[in-house]
Amino acid sequence: MAEITSEMIKELREKTLAGMLDCKKALVECNGDMEKAIEYLRKKGLSAAAKKSERSAKEGIITSYIHNNNKVGVLLELNCETDFVARNAEFQELAKDIAMQIAAANPLYIRSEDVPTEVIEKEREIYREQMKDSGKPENVIEKIIDGKIKKFFTEVCLLEQEFIKDNKITINDLIKNKIATLGENITVGRFARFQIGK
Repeated sequence: MAEITSEMIKELREKTLAGMLDCKKALVECNGDMEKAIEYLRKKGLSAAAKKSERSAKEGIITSYIHNNNKVGVLLELNCETDFVARNAEFQELAKDIAMQIAAANPLYIRSEDVPTEVIEKEREIYREQMKDSGKPENVIEKIIDGKIKKFFTEVCLLEQEFIKDNKITINDLIKNKIATLGENITVGRFARFQIGK
């Protein structure tokens, strides 16, 4: 069993912002392995974040982002549970990052559930038309179409998009990580994207 020193606990705390006791417990559980302890805390935080995501988020901020060419701008409402978190620099930075994401990636909807059925059906028809001469069996074609619809969601739904600053995570992951860090539910209320000439 590895010895857990106060320096190790301090280092883990700095890396994760978790409480001292949680850091100590994570290091004990992971036999002093720093990387495993970080993963352990992250999973614990994300499972707690999942519980928090059911809570009502009625506070928050409206933020704006104007691209440096002054041709694209975004207004975003990002919600949380308390005014205390709304004033937190980390929450405000998250709002700026999401507004920048909207400016760059031009999502049309917040989540996949927001995409109207007729839009999904129209996409399915287009994909079906593309595949009609492929010679593949119908069940295979349907599986391919399902895959293409999932890909479509990653293009048009904000929460499904890869984060422009880190393509290993989605915007949904980014928000969940902040829920775990800040301890409150965070939701995207609404957004509007403006582009010159469109």
